[in-house]
Amino acid sequence: MLSRFFTVFAAILTLSATAADHPNVIVILTDDQGWGDLSLNGNTNLSTPHIDSLARDGAMFKRFYVCPVCSPTRAEFLTGRYHTRSGVYSTSAGGERMDLDETTIGDVFKAAGYNTGAFGKWHNGMQFPYHPNARGFDDFYGFCSGHWGDYFSPMLEHNNEVVTGEGFCIDDFTNKAMDFMEASGDNPFFVYLPYNTPHSPMQVPDKYWDKFKDKALTMHNREPKKEQDLHVRCALAMCENIDDNVGRVLKKLDDLGKAENTIVVYFCDNGPNGTRWNGDMKGRKGSTDEGGIRSPLLIRWPEKIRKGFAISENSAAIDLLPTLADLAGIEAKTEKRGDGRSMAPILRNENITVWPSRVLFSHWKGKVTAKYENFRMDQKGALFDLEADPGQRRNVAADHPKTAAKMKEGLERFKKEIVSELPEKDERPFVIGHSDSIFTQIPARDGTAHGGIKRSNKFPNDSFFRNWKSTDDKITWEVEVGETGDYEVEMYYACAKADVGSTVSLSCGSETITTKISKANEVPLRGMENDRSKRVESYVKDFKPMSLGTIHLKKGAGTMTLQATKISGAEAMEFRLLILRRK
Repeated sequence: MLSRFFTVFAAILTLSATAADHPNVIVILTDDQGWGDLSLNGNTNLSTPHIDSLARDGAMFKRFYVCPVCSPTRAEFLTGRYHTRSGVYSTSAGGERMDLDETTIGDVFKAAGYNTGAFGKWHNGMQFPYHPNARGFDDFYGFCSGHWGDYFSPMLEHNNEVVTGEGFCIDDFTNKAMDFMEASGDNPFFVYLPYNTPHSPMQVPDKYWDKFKDKALTMHNREPKKEQDLHVRCALAMCENIDDNVGRVLKKLDDLGKAENTIVVYFCDNGPNGTRWNGDMKGRKGSTDEGGIRSPLLIRWPEKIRKGFAISENSAAIDLLPTLADLAGIEAKTEKRGDGRSMAPILRNENITVWPSRVLFSHWKGKVTAKYENFRMDQKGALFDLEADPGQRRNVAADHPKTAAKMKEGLERFKKEIVSELPEKDERPFVIGHSDSIFTQIPARDGTAHGGIKRSNKFPNDSFFRNWKSTDDKITWEVEVGETGDYEVEMYYACAKADVGSTVSLSCGSETITTKISKANEVPLRGMENDRSKRVESYVKDFKPMSLGTIHLKKGAGTMTLQATKISGAEAMEFRLLILRRK
């Protein structure tokens, strides 16, 4: 594997004669881990010594804010702009994609001569040119969806090719990131490590679960009756697995002799995905209140940032692109003006006499809140002094009329100028055969079912289609063919032995190919065998690929349709994924 990495990056090594003078950067982003899920912040239910060490040996931001859910936070980190500006308004069905005229942090560091790699959950677009390999990352290993149905050796992708994972996914992503770090040699690397835990399904290796399954938990949420015991225990176990992997990354830096000149960043994408201890804050994942959007932010750089540095100024995910570029000494050259501010002067401990206050906004599904100095204004216009009232229990708008007026004005302007422009439905087509990629994945997640076909779960991200009982039923995708050509098509399916013999057709424009399902793939639902707490998402199956043949596609927009022309048994098949490869 290392030899392959050296080959891939050999050309990049010559791009910048001064690149080796810049620090390496590792950004670790966790999924659905709240501010309170660290022993650093006072939670005695678990121990996270490696993550805690980042604060001990570097800087801790006490008031750092993200979005209420996954893909918006990722977009804000990647672009340095509010997610509403970049077209990200949903977590599935195409609404998670960043507009193509956005510049990403991967683009910025790649242009500066860095080796750039992302390992884990992308969640900002699957098909080129939305794919991470098209957004500034030379190497990508993981999945592009919002959540995944199995965490143990699942189907993943490596540089836009389907592969099988190796063991528990967080351990696997970490392994691939460390290989990438080592393969970079003397050239600086930018590693984006977006873990997908403790997002459900609640799966974790036995080593961690055994520690928590019977452990006495003493720290509880402000509404303890809403806690789901197994969910809480598994979330804590998953957080300790994350901590061990952070420790592995830090050890790898020591082994490579790169620890002193590497910036390590750690933060979370939203509040906790369940009711559990979170420092008495109001709200959880999905909420624009403090508990849904406050995240830890830890930044260690032994060579430049002093140990144990606590920073009280407000900051947000939009600040990370300008901050990291500034710290690395490279130009944060983006096509559009960013909303963030470089926090590097504070991190460098420069003599700053006045740090201008600003209003930071958080948005989700039409609800907007604002943070200014120590105040938060919620979506109803109530004002809370978080220093005196961290639980948001007392409205103090009448006591601070000028502050309330300033924040209300900012909220209304944000809603009018940005939120009102968001579409109710994504009209952007899914791209097939982009000029920079011969390989395109078209999953069930992005399709629209017609007739009696049903999705395996209301959450589409890792779902499949079933109940295909009529030849009038079909699945469609609105697509944009990037390059005219012949495309080999594979379909991932499941089919009972009794149903073998159905025929299916794939059409786009005037072209159609038809194939008979001649082999059974009778596989049960699974995933529940690894779940520690009952999931809300779809279970999975071991779908297998079959060839549909070759279809000729012409460049331009159209509707791609998958339809059964003959059904031999109770149903045609169950459908998971199409893969098209331009010849």
